[in-house]
Amino acid sequence: MSELIKVGMADLKVCISPDSVTTLGLGSCVGVAIRDKENKVGGLAHVMLPDSTAIRNNTNIYKFADTGITELVRLMEEKGAKRSRMVAKIAGGAQMFSFQNKSELVRVGDRNVEASKKKLKELGIPIIAEDTGDSYGRTVIFYPETGDFVIRAVGKEERTI
Repeated sequence: MSELIKVGMADLKVCISPDSVTTLGLGSCVGVAIRDKENKVGGLAHVMLPDSTAIRNNTNIYKFADTGITELVRLMEEKGAKRSRMVAKIAGGAQMFSFQNKSELVRVGDRNVEASKKKLKELGIPIIAEDTGDSYGRTVIFYPETGDFVIRAVGKEERTI
């Protein structure tokens, strides 16, 4: 029997098919789902912030795009995944509140998406689908078996990318 593994905020989990991973409440946060297409090892990171170097004395490497995605890949490789076979899908990065001020500080969602894309590119992992931006939160479920990334949002049709 398969297990649906919950990923908290600023957290990540790795699983092997037929298990799947889910996270709730992606507002400005980004869900980064990665899988090895061949052996069906997958993982999901719930990225809260783009850059670990901007915050002092923070020990949670899962919280940031630059360190969390690297750690997710490392843990997947420990389970037998090969980076050359990995593909990614991302969701979230919403602008949850409307501000007149368009400063970098209030663009957290956009910055999380940009940082996630940058890190995946550095690691040589292609993004094959995304559902990012806009102004609504998302809950996601990722199935490493098929690569389906199910996205649910209040008042929206369920999507699979």
